[in-house]
Amino acid sequence: MKLKCIIIDDEPIARKVLQEFIEEIDYLDLVGQAENPLKAMSLVNDNDIDIIFLDINMPKINGIEFLKTTKLNASIIMTTAYTDYAVEAFGLEVLDYLVKPIAFDRFLKACNKAKETVGLKKTIQLQPNKANDHFFVKCNNQIEKIFYDDLVYAEAMLNYVMLYTNSKKMMVYVTIKNLEEQLPADTFIKVHKSFIVNINKIKSIEGNILDIGNEKIAISQNLREKVISEIVKDKMIKR
Repeated sequence: MKLKCIIIDDEPIARKVLQEFIEEIDYLDLVGQAENPLKAMSLVNDNDIDIIFLDINMPKINGIEFLKTTKLNASIIMTTAYTDYAVEAFGLEVLDYLVKPIAFDRFLKACNKAKETVGLKKTIQLQPNKANDHFFVKCNNQIEKIFYDDLVYAEAMLNYVMLYTNSKKMMVYVTIKNLEEQLPADTFIKVHKSFIVNINKIKSIEGNILDIGNEKIAISQNLREKVISEIVKDKMIKR
C-alpha cells in the first residue's frame, strides 16, 4: 500500500531533507510540495492525500491556523523548529510532532504510525446504511466486531480512542475526528472535543451534563445548543 504525501514548508532546505527521507521509505509516494498552505490547496484537493508533512512558521498562514480553518482527511505530521506549539497541535489531532533537525529514525517512526492509522481507517469499515448494524476495529492485534447499538460512547486519548460498550472497553489506534466522520450521524454525536456519545443511550440532560447510565459526560459550552437540539429534535412534549 503506497501512501500519498505532500510537504508544506517555506524552507527549500527543509523540503529537500524531507524529500530525501521520503524517498528512502518504500511505502511513501511524494506527490507534491508547497511553500505555504495556500499554494498547497490544489495538491490537497486534487489528490487523495494520506499524509501531510506540515511546517508551522510560514508566511500568510501558519500551520496551526491552516489546521484550524481547513477540513483535512489526511494524517498530519508537524515538522517544525518550534517546540512550544506541541500541546496546541496535538489538541488539533495531529498524528505526530517532529522538531527540526529531524533524525531519520524519528521520521520513520512517525511514518510507520501514519501507515498504521491509514490501515485502520480502511479496516474500520463503518457504514451509515441501516442494513449494516456493526463495524470492525483492530484492537490488541485482533479485529473486533462492535454493534452500533452496543457502543455507548467514545473518549479521545491523544491519537487513540477508548471505546466503551455495554460490556467492555477497548483502546483503538484512531483519532476521535476520524471516528466521528465514519460513525452514523443519526445515532452518534460529538458532545465535547474528547467525547462522542450514542444518542440512544442518553438517559437525561441536566445543565451541561449528560447521564448515560453509569457515566456522566459534560457537554462543551460551544456545542451545547447544537447537541441539545440534535438529541431532542422534535420529540419534546410541549405544554
